[in-house]
Amino acid sequence: MGLDPVVLFFLFGLFAGLVKSELKLPPALYDTLSILLLLAIGLHGGVELAEQASAALLGQSALVLLLGCTLPLLAFPALRLLGFSRVDSASVAAHYGSVSAGTFAVVVAFLLANQVAFESYMPLFVAILEIPAILVGIILAKGITRETNWRELGREIFLGKSIMLLLGGLIIGAIAGKEAIKPLEPFYTSMFKPVLALFLLEMGLIASGQLGALRRYGLRLVTFGLGMPLVGALIGALLARLMGLSLGGTAMLATLAASASYIAVPAAMRLALPEANPSLSLTASLGVTFPFNILVGIPLYLALAETLIAWGL
Repeated sequence: MGLDPVVLFFLFGLFAGLVKSELKLPPALYDTLSILLLLAIGLHGGVELAEQASAALLGQSALVLLLGCTLPLLAFPALRLLGFSRVDSASVAAHYGSVSAGTFAVVVAFLLANQVAFESYMPLFVAILEIPAILVGIILAKGITRETNWRELGREIFLGKSIMLLLGGLIIGAIAGKEAIKPLEPFYTSMFKPVLALFLLEMGLIASGQLGALRRYGLRLVTFGLGMPLVGALIGALLARLMGLSLGGTAMLATLAASASYIAVPAAMRLALPEANPSLSLTASLGVTFPFNILVGIPLYLALAETLIAWGL
C-alpha cells in the first residue's frame, strides 16, 4: 500500500520549504486548522467517553498520568549525557514527556485507513499527557523554588489553547451524547482528513525551517530525536498491554509516548524557563521526531503492537 495522501501533503510542504518556494499558508488558516483538529478529536472522544466511562477507565487514566511523568525523567539524563545544559535538557525532556496532537491526528487517520479498531476514548489520554511533563521539566531544571510563579504557569498550562480545546470538546461531547452531537459529526468524520491534509502541509513548511538548525546542534540532537521516540514507543506499548488495550489502542498509546509537543509545551517553557534555548526543543521535536513518526514511526509502532500481542503480552 502506498503512502497515505495526508502524509504526502506533509512531504509536499517539506519539499516546498526546502526549495524556498513562495508557498505559504496564511497564519490565520493554520490557527483555524489547529482549532478544528483539536475540537474534532475532543468531540469524538467525549461522545465515546459518555458511553464507556467506568472505574477501569479511571485506572487507565492514572497509568497514563504516570507515563507522562516517567518519560521526561528518562529523557533528561540521556540529554545530559549528550552534553546539553541542565536547563536545556529539562526543557527538551518536557517536550518529549508531553504529546503531539498533530501526530495523534495522523495515527487516527492511519488506523482508520487500515481498518484497525481502537478505543475511542483515546483523546482523553492526549489531554492527560499534555500536563505532567511540563511540571516535571520545571522541577528538573530548578527544583521547587519560591521564584516559580505557579499561578501564572497554571494559567498557561490549563488555559492554553490546546488543552482548552481538547477538554472543551471532550466535555461537550460527553454532555451532549451521541444522538445530540450527530449534526456535528462531520467535524470528526468527513471533514477530518481534508483538514488534517492542510494542517500537515503547513507542518511540512514549518519543519523545513527547523532542519537548518541541525547544522548547529548536529548528531547529538538527531540521535536523541530518533532514539527517544523508539524508547517511548516501547514503554507506551508495554503499558498499553498492561492496561488491556486493543491492537489499535496499543499502537496509538505507543505513538503518543513516541511523540513530542510543539504547541503546548513551548508556550509553557517560555514562561517557566525563559533561559532555555527554544531552538533545541523545536528542532528536535518538529525537525526530527515529527517527520520520523509520520513517515516511519507510526507503521513501526503498529508492527510493535502486533508483535507484543502475538507474544501473548
